[in-house]
Amino acid sequence: MTITTIQPNGWAPAKGYANGMLTEDGILHIGGQIGWTENQIFEAKDFVGQMEQTLNNIAAIVKEAGGTVENITRLTWFIIDKTEYISKQKEVGAAYRHVFGKHFPAMSVVVVKELIEDEAQIEIEATAHLTR
Repeated sequence: MTITTIQPNGWAPAKGYANGMLTEDGILHIGGQIGWTENQIFEAKDFVGQMEQTLNNIAAIVKEAGGTVENITRLTWFIIDKTEYISKQKEVGAAYRHVFGKHFPAMSVVVVKELIEDEAQIEIEATAHLTR
């Protein structure tokens, strides 16, 4: 089976992982994305801002692989603050729709103690199915 590494053009290289792996049958596995920019800088310091950047990162990886956000079938969210997530539902929804529109794949949200990058407040993994 042929597997292609997906790395958006102009992004700083991922170290120790791949941003995306595309199988020959069109399944795109997107590694955990966090709220930093393509240069690995946290511009947003708040949860909603990081969440929107994280979703933009996922969208960029899907686009680089030849798809659109509508091809995303699964999202797994890892958050460090359940209270923040729940208290910001209106803002979370608005930021989500800004990036993904009204496309709602299967999703899970998991509360974790911490993430590898100290500034990160959220990490999201995704799976997309692209037509080949």
